[in-house]
Amino acid sequence: MKKIVLSVSLAVLMLNSNANAADKASQKVKDREHSVRDVIDEVAKPKDKEVTTAEELKNIFKDGTVSGQVRMLYSGYDNSGAENQHATAIGGQLKFELAEFNGFNAAVEFTTSHDIGFATGDDAKQNSEISSEEGSYTELSQAYINYKNGGLNLRVGRQLIDTPLADSDDIRVILNTFEAYTVTYENEGLMLMGGLLTRWQGTDTGLSSTNPWSDTGEDGTYFGGVSYSTDFIDTSVWYYDISKDDNPNSATGNVANTSLYADISLHMALSNDYALHTSAQYINQSESDNSGIESSIYGAMAEFVMFEDFAVSAAYNKSKKQALKGSFSGFGGGTLYTNMDSMIIDAITVDRDVQAVVAGFTYTYNDFGFMYAYGDFDGKADSLGAKEHIVEQNIGFEYTPNENLTIAAIYVKNEDKENSQSNGGDWENIRALISYSF
Repeated sequence: MKKIVLSVSLAVLMLNSNANAADKASQKVKDREHSVRDVIDEVAKPKDKEVTTAEELKNIFKDGTVSGQVRMLYSGYDNSGAENQHATAIGGQLKFELAEFNGFNAAVEFTTSHDIGFATGDDAKQNSEISSEEGSYTELSQAYINYKNGGLNLRVGRQLIDTPLADSDDIRVILNTFEAYTVTYENEGLMLMGGLLTRWQGTDTGLSSTNPWSDTGEDGTYFGGVSYSTDFIDTSVWYYDISKDDNPNSATGNVANTSLYADISLHMALSNDYALHTSAQYINQSESDNSGIESSIYGAMAEFVMFEDFAVSAAYNKSKKQALKGSFSGFGGGTLYTNMDSMIIDAITVDRDVQAVVAGFTYTYNDFGFMYAYGDFDGKADSLGAKEHIVEQNIGFEYTPNENLTIAAIYVKNEDKENSQSNGGDWENIRALISYSF
């Protein structure tokens, strides 16, 4: 009898051990950056320090935290049939956050980027996407007041936001930030978020040193979302109401529409060494104020992970034709699974069916990381018979000897098979980055 009890006990322990190992493997695959855009976006993203707590009001400054990052970035373009461009810049972010007292705290952050003259092209040879056409950019990128009570968080002011259709898009030196009113509630895997975005600045607004902030619509953009997350599943639904914008200097123009976004991801540990990540997404956009934005986009992605350090993935998006209408991936880099360093299907969705396929792999060895992705974006004939076909390749390298220092490089090759210039024609871009966080 004792032998039977002992055998049963050992079997239960082995099952529990295997289940725990599977849970850990599932969590590891869940925590990965799965799409190409995610991998690029997370290379050297600055991390906020944990907010401290002050026992007395007089100590909120003394107990506050300083954080930031210094970056040096080179970006050079080899353009077919046009002037080649390059620039080297140094910049980064510096943030001071007050200690929390009775749930309240506040923070300010300055962001800056400055071209290095001898390593930057002159006039038409300057690459202006790093530090603006003037060669320098400095802005109060964050300035907010925050209140936290349990799972509830209220924030007012300039702030960093990462949602499906409004995000930081950290692919150069300057991150996108937003002037916004947001409320968030989190409890045991459930997250509710909503608010109003009024203006934004950053890489995707063009880095105008004279007019850095661009409207997110005449009346702003109202948004709300709910997500639920466990070790095994992530799912979310978001809604955005983007008002019209008649300002000719707006970074995005009039993109007024209502957008419904939904996704679901499953993280499955096949064994201690193998795991599978699968996702599906859907976006539906309805035009407002004759903006020309109306779309229906489906997507799916799968990633097979081996031994935690090697993964192969494939992603697919399909945009259905809406007569004379196009799509809008949001204020930032966008959330579609096929979004690459440069190419997103928005560039070719007007008045045509579009399908995009992106496949690639990532590999990590000690402190080194490698990435390769190949994307094929095929636009069928529009009402005038014009087609689009763009191929992009991304090759990335990353070295992180410690949690503060990152050295990275990426090579981007864009080929316009229809010679329509929809994504800038044929060109190549090389970027090299050194960043240090503190």
